[in-house]
Amino acid sequence: MSEHKTFYITTPIYYPSDKLHIGHSYTTVACDALARFKRMQGYDVMFLTGTDEHGQKIQDKAADAGVTPKEYVDKIVATVKDLWKLLDVSYDRFIRTTDDYHMESCQKIFTKLYEQGDIYKGEYIGHYCKPCESFWTDSQLVDGKCPDCGREVYDAHEEAYFFKTSKYADRLLKLYEENPQFIQPESRKNEMIAFIKQGLQDTCVSRTSVKWGIPVPFDPKHTMYVWVDALSNYISALGYGNETYHDYDKFWPADLHMVGKEILRFHTILWPAMLMALDLPLPKRVFGHGWLLMNGGKMSKSVGNVVDPVILCDRYGVDAIRYFLLREIPFGNDGMFTNEALINRINSDLANDLGNLLSRTVAMCEKYFGGTVHNVAGTEAIDTELETMVNELTAKVTADMDDLTIPQALMEIFAVIQRANKYIDETAPWALAKDEANKQRLESVLYHLCEALRVCGILLNAYLPTTAPKMMEQLGLDASALDLTKTTYGAQQTYTVHKGEALFPRIDVAKEIAHLKEEDEKRKAAAAAANKAKEEAEKKAAAPAEESTVDFAHEEEIDFDTFCKVELRVAEVRACENLKESKKLLHLTVFDGERERCILSGIAKWFKPEDLIGKKLGIVCNLAPRPMLKGKYVSEGMIFAADTADGGCSIAFYGDDTPVGSRIH
Repeated sequence: MSEHKTFYITTPIYYPSDKLHIGHSYTTVACDALARFKRMQGYDVMFLTGTDEHGQKIQDKAADAGVTPKEYVDKIVATVKDLWKLLDVSYDRFIRTTDDYHMESCQKIFTKLYEQGDIYKGEYIGHYCKPCESFWTDSQLVDGKCPDCGREVYDAHEEAYFFKTSKYADRLLKLYEENPQFIQPESRKNEMIAFIKQGLQDTCVSRTSVKWGIPVPFDPKHTMYVWVDALSNYISALGYGNETYHDYDKFWPADLHMVGKEILRFHTILWPAMLMALDLPLPKRVFGHGWLLMNGGKMSKSVGNVVDPVILCDRYGVDAIRYFLLREIPFGNDGMFTNEALINRINSDLANDLGNLLSRTVAMCEKYFGGTVHNVAGTEAIDTELETMVNELTAKVTADMDDLTIPQALMEIFAVIQRANKYIDETAPWALAKDEANKQRLESVLYHLCEALRVCGILLNAYLPTTAPKMMEQLGLDASALDLTKTTYGAQQTYTVHKGEALFPRIDVAKEIAHLKEEDEKRKAAAAAANKAKEEAEKKAAAPAEESTVDFAHEEEIDFDTFCKVELRVAEVRACENLKESKKLLHLTVFDGERERCILSGIAKWFKPEDLIGKKLGIVCNLAPRPMLKGKYVSEGMIFAADTADGGCSIAFYGDDTPVGSRIH
């Protein structure tokens, strides 16, 4: 294959306002599968992902956390990179919009568009949705709320720069007409056409009220608004407008922008309009996938109905989660995440079909042939059917990947796996093994199974990059066998297998669902408690300060030397009892490290003797003895106690690791 073929694929750059959820993982894993498959085909791939780090939400989040915006995003971005590493995402480049080279590129782009008249200064009056970072007119609102997310908007009125999006309306419609593959799926294209035909408005591209962002170079009181900044990443990451990278000529235009349907409008209207204004080539395809739904609603960090992919991977394995996302979710449409669907998919496809096929095949090769089988002469009709399916598989998968129908590609692979399992039942190797005369036929059957597994393993490498090498290992092959040019039946003539651990252990559905529900309830309870605490804290902070009940009457000032005369030590309560002579006083026997002493303290109202016995507390131990209760008792010190706001009493106790007699300073 030619080494000059290139393929440039991008994810959206994710907004690091919080840790990413399984919906973000879905997009990135899909791009990873496409990138891996293209590499297998011999393409020189550039796979770009990253983070969109500017804007008002980040500014507000950082302020709430008491850190700078950069400190805030640095922490979140670290978790993003950890997640992609965990999910085996093979990106080639990770861009952050806070990277110096990107900021340099954006300022050059903004200046160029301004100087040629495609950006102009004006005044924005309308509505703004902070979660979506979007401006809206009255007519665009739905029931007075953001049409994209349904949240509240607030009125915005400020000086701003605008990009002349309206200037490119006709060229955009012509683009869609002449390039029907530009927007996918088809339904999304129709939405964009309708949006343009209702009257395309110029786009606000700067803010004065938000400081966290890239300054407009010729007007520093303005900050570039999110979309010029964010969208430019696809070319700045290649070196356009900077000297950090030099890949623009090699990889641009992008072969595929993969985005969520909620931001498709910016990628198929604003982005190509910007590129038209810059006189740059347009991306070849923009695919707007659906949402991953949970309990009927879109997963959203701000709503809180998210699933943590780290927890899922830790429990079920990375490849199991990758497979579920790629197989279960109809590409281009919304998909539903449920624990039941995940577990059933793992059991049915991965444990029962794939895992069982491999373990049965390897076990029979070892049992009947000492682990080594060859391609022997003689085939039957049933063999030919399996051979044909194997030989046709690569072309089918390739076509599906070209069409971005990833679930269909996996369906094709698992159709061969399912056929191979059925082939075992039809040929009954265990029955053949009973008669020595059938030995050649038995070897042929097992060889056919090994070949089916080998070819499926090669193709699965794009989707299950940990599992595919394990399959090869059990078939007695190394990683070099994962070669797309060797997916024809008969390419491997001999197998010496090695049985390994089960690829995907079967899960007890009932027990697992019960466990997950229990964990979910715990998380919900913890979240509810955290929210309640937050609300109470906010309420307290917002409430007018209450008048203090603390007595601030002061004693006569003393000098340091006088204070040093007071001897304060830790003492242990050895005994404690109520006094018949007084309802207020407790009689305490305390050990100060040298001796026991008696202390009478007026705390009987708030403490029972058993509350104090064995506790370590602070005492004044050089107080002159004081006769009390008509001389019946002598108190030899005082214990530390404080008044509480409700008129009660509080005592500071010391830990077990504090020695009795320790000086208190």
